[in-house]
Amino acid sequence: MTQAFSIAAAELQRLLTESSEIALLDIREPGIFGEGHLLLSSNLPYSRLESEITRRVPRRGTRIVLVGEQENAAAASRRLAQLGYNNVSLLQGGTDGWVKAGFPLFPSIHVPSKAFAEFVEHTFHTPAVSARDLEAWRAGPKPPVILDGRTAEEFARYHVPGARHCANADLVLRFADFVQDPTVPVVVSCAGRTRGIMGAQSLISAGVPNPVYSLAGGTQGWKLAGLAVVNGAGEPAPAFSAAGIATGRQRARALADKAGIERINLALLEDWKRDPQRTTYVIDVRSPAEFSKARLPGTINVPGGQLVQTLDRWAVVRGARIVLVDDLAARADVTAYWLQQLGWLVVVLDDPELPEALRKDARADLPEPLASAPETLAPADAAPLLAANALVLDVRTSADYAQYRVRGAVWTNRSRLKAITPALDTASTVLIFGTNDDANRLAAIDLRESHPSLSIHSVAGGLAEWREAGLAVDDRKIDIPPALRIDHLFWLHQRHTGSEEHSRAYLAWEESLVGALGQPAAAGFRMQHTA
Repeated sequence: MTQAFSIAAAELQRLLTESSEIALLDIREPGIFGEGHLLLSSNLPYSRLESEITRRVPRRGTRIVLVGEQENAAAASRRLAQLGYNNVSLLQGGTDGWVKAGFPLFPSIHVPSKAFAEFVEHTFHTPAVSARDLEAWRAGPKPPVILDGRTAEEFARYHVPGARHCANADLVLRFADFVQDPTVPVVVSCAGRTRGIMGAQSLISAGVPNPVYSLAGGTQGWKLAGLAVVNGAGEPAPAFSAAGIATGRQRARALADKAGIERINLALLEDWKRDPQRTTYVIDVRSPAEFSKARLPGTINVPGGQLVQTLDRWAVVRGARIVLVDDLAARADVTAYWLQQLGWLVVVLDDPELPEALRKDARADLPEPLASAPETLAPADAAPLLAANALVLDVRTSADYAQYRVRGAVWTNRSRLKAITPALDTASTVLIFGTNDDANRLAAIDLRESHPSLSIHSVAGGLAEWREAGLAVDDRKIDIPPALRIDHLFWLHQRHTGSEEHSRAYLAWEESLVGALGQPAAAGFRMQHTA
């Protein structure tokens, strides 16, 4: 068995301040990670490790430091070694060791991006309007234009009355068609603080003529003021004109040029992708609909506003290069403007052949196949094993399991298989129900290692095909003790479902991030382009 190397907290902190590449991966499940983690760590749960690692850390020689419980971290190190990752260390003592060394932990998710937005507001003095004042403006002689910069799905769940959906990535590009009157106030909203701040400041920095504000507290602030949100898709976006798009592209290009954003062509991109010494992320910042129709091979799709908001999920290797792809350029320009200030080496792909290159391949990239797949059984073939008292493991999310399951199934997760050792010790056959084949395969890898005599089977199509085959499903709603639900973050989780206490605490926490970090450089930020 390979012995994993370890690294002390102080040495890790030193490495994180250098420019060389390093991936700091917290392999704990999201519910544990979100209660407290290292600021610059990315969450890649052990339950999904092999299915996501090659996209998150594409270069096998990258220095990787794992954070997590000792047993799972050691297992993760072995799995990575089997995939060819040859420079993996474990943080000594995990998060406890980090705290004992005098370093802080942070709750929530995507904390660097949230902290960055707070620093943007402090640095740029981004104007904000309160919910009550906005409500008064709406009833006044010149009602404001309210743009919600979240995803379409989030917008449809709830939004401020009168708001129209325009994802943050599209705000500069499409502003001229949303807003024709240069004197009308414009308010950018989200669910809390950060995306409203980023959307509003993007417009201000891009030089739109209107007075622009973020909505203080977003929809949470709106509800805390005693005002009601609405749901649904809202008013359709306006038809976009060639003149409006041209104006948006000009504004975005001027913003990127002022920040010194560099541009590369397709030939240089191919050279970078072949470089064995550097990691290059190629990210398409257009909408998912555009990406599904045509894309460059080897790219991932994250709309620009969401990329700024969730960068730690997609750009795991600190010190890597980021290449942004957008056939209209504007969304890449605005995204690059912010990613550079987040501290990343970012460029925009700019090549006259790009539109043609995007048309060449519209297929989705396939992930690398996972080894050690368990035998897959159709539901009809698995049913007799269930009748013969096979142990049924449900490795879907705990939320899904709580809604419905095969009767007698045990909810578990690859990260907590040890907790069900007594049941495994007395079983001879195991049936695994998962959300997808990867989840089943990864659980089976560890089951084979800990219990080599088990007969392990994956049920094809999971609960959906099981139900379609007419087999019994237990639809009774059950409560799983929160302590067991390691895949679900309970920290202030009721802020979007009516808890004023959670909303107030969350908004106060976001505002506290500037003080918690002290200086932008603590997170690698470079707040230098005060347009």
